[in-house]
Formats: sequence, C-alpha cells, structure tokens
Amino acid sequence: MKLELNDQQKMIQKMVREFAEKEVAPIAAELDKKEEYPHKTLEKMAKLGLLGIIIPTEYGGAGLDTISYSIIVEEISRKCASTGVITSVHNSLAAWPIIKYGSDEQKKKYLPILAKGEKIGAFAGTEPNAGSDLGAMKTTAVLKGNKYIINGDKTFITSVPEAGIIIVFAVTDKNVGTKGLSAFIVESKFKGFKVGSIFDKLGINASKTSELIFDNMEVPKENLLGKEGEGFKIALSCLDGGRIGIACQAVGIAQAALDESINYSQQRQQFGKPISKFQAIQWMIADMATRIEAARWLVYNAAYKKDTGQRISKEAAMAKLFASETAMECVIKGLQIHGGYGYTKEYTIERLFRDAKITEIYEGTSEVQRMVIAGSLLP
Repeated sequence: MKLELNDQQKMIQKMVREFAEKEVAPIAAELDKKEEYPHKTLEKMAKLGLLGIIIPTEYGGAGLDTISYSIIVEEISRKCASTGVITSVHNSLAAWPIIKYGSDEQKKKYLPILAKGEKIGAFAGTEPNAGSDLGAMKTTAVLKGNKYIINGDKTFITSVPEAGIIIVFAVTDKNVGTKGLSAFIVESKFKGFKVGSIFDKLGINASKTSELIFDNMEVPKENLLGKEGEGFKIALSCLDGGRIGIACQAVGIAQAALDESINYSQQRQQFGKPISKFQAIQWMIADMATRIEAARWLVYNAAYKKDTGQRISKEAAMAKLFASETAMECVIKGLQIHGGYGYTKEYTIERLFRDAKITEIYEGTSEVQRMVIAGSLLP
C-alpha cells in the first residue's frame, strides 16, 4: 500500500495551510477570548470551496474525497479548533446525510446553499437523557396532513444558534425502539424552532454550542430524510463520518501542540543552552511526533476505506479514539515543556489544552469508541 498523498491532495494541503496561516491563525486567540463565531473566516472559506468539500460539483461543491476533507479539517484545526469543528460538522454531519439519503429535490434545494456557505449546517441528535444511547431519544414527530409536528429538546448542538440547516432526529413510532427513529431536514426559520441556552464551555469557544427546543415545530412532509424508521441507521452512518472529522480536528490540535513545543524549546534557555538540547525535552517531542504520525495514518486509512465504499465503523472509531487521546497527551506534554508560561493565556498551548479535551467526548466518548471497536472484533 502506498502511504502517500497524491498531487491534488498535496496541493490542497498547501493551499489550506497557507490560508490557515494567513486568515485563521491571526484571529484565533481573539475569537476564543471573545467567544465570537468566525463569520468572516467562514465567508472566506466558502469562496475557496471549503464549506462544500464533499458536496458533488453538480450542486456547487468541490466534490473532493474524504482524504482531502481530512487534510482540510486538520489544517484548519491546527490554527483554530473551533473553526475546524464547524467545518467538520457542516460537511460530514449536515451535508453528507443529504448527499447519501436525500431525494433529488432535497439535494437540489439544500446542497447548493450549504456549498456556498449561505447557511451553516448542524446535526441534532443528542438530548438531555440521550447522549451515547440514541435509543433513549424522547423528541417526537407526528405526521398531521402535509406536515410533521415535532416536539422535544436537543442539547450540545454545535453551531446553533448560527446554523440555518439542521439534521434533526425524532421518534415517529415509539413502539419499535430504535426502528422508530426518523431523520428530518430542518430550517431554523421553521415555525416552532427555538434556540435554548448557549453553553459557556471550557474550550472551542468560538464554536457556539446550545440547546434546541421544538415547540410544535412544523416541518414539511417532504423534509423527511430517507424513510420513516431509517433515522437510527442514518445517525450511525453519519457518526462514522463525523468521527473521522473529529479525529482530524484532534490531529490538528496535537500537531499545533508539537509546533508550539518545538518553537518554545528552541527559544527557552536554561543552564546556558536551549531546553531543546536536554534529553527529557527531546523524548517528549519524539513521543508527540510519533503518536501524531500514527494518528494521522489511522485517519487516512478510515478515509480511504470510506472513499472505496467499505464499512468504516471500526476504523473510524480507532482513528477517533487514538487521535483524541493523542491530542490530550500532546497538549499535556506541550504544556509541561512550556513550564509556568504554558499555564498562562499568553501562550497558545493554554488554548490548545482547553480545546483538546472535547475531542475525547463528542461524536462518542472514548469509552463508546472502545465499545464499537470491541463489538467489531468479538462475536
């Protein structure tokens, strides 16, 4: 197997890396401090096709493969984890299910809007009492005439209240367990759609995260995604792709921690020489670099298998598990290398430390990833 990016992927990597250096990095700390959504950055990204990465060209997207998507999310996350997760969710959890399960009419209506960044996409599955256990979902959808009436609450929804198109899951038949879940394409302008509390988070502060409240929300019948009862299948397949995106985000954070640590260790002097000359520092940097490389190739393996139509539940879970734990290990080592300065907001490693933890939690906790992996190996 040839473990090398092709010429197009290398070109994309170079282009996005330069964009991130010029447009994302200079404002990342300020956006984090102000908890400000990166509207202007997203507008610039839309012009480059970075909000329609995987959307087919016939709908105005870039039509790129999953490895290219992985490269883009990593490079953006390397400079701003908040912008990285917005990019990931918009593409993998909002656009992809429409590409995969949407009708021709749904694709024509919504994909061009998402590709152009006219509206940001979101994914609403989690509820106060239904996180890892999607079968515990309580939000209901009842068909009345030509509309579904949806009632219930969602929580921890990325990009709300900024999102305009949201993939929402609700129970259409409460008597058949997960087979009674269905998926819907919801617009934030629909009657009965309300944004609840916006969370004050530890990290990824430029990415808004909030509750959603559906109070007799009216959704046109034609906005049912797939068929009634297919929601659980749709959700799981979306999460496989979403886990690749979060793994990419984690690799980007880890790489940023390594970058910052190398730079700092070469500048910081102790005992008459840069601390990079000390074996203790060198070993930490070596461990960080090795884990990052392994995590990156786990991501590319999952992405490759997705592009070739193979099942990726195990591979996506492995990539997400290892990459997220790598991110945490790298930011901890990076902060240690920075010493007392790393504990101050003056240095980027502090923000990376706060941003990394969430990668072990959303799109399925590390414990859930281990369940998925073990479940694929044990009879």
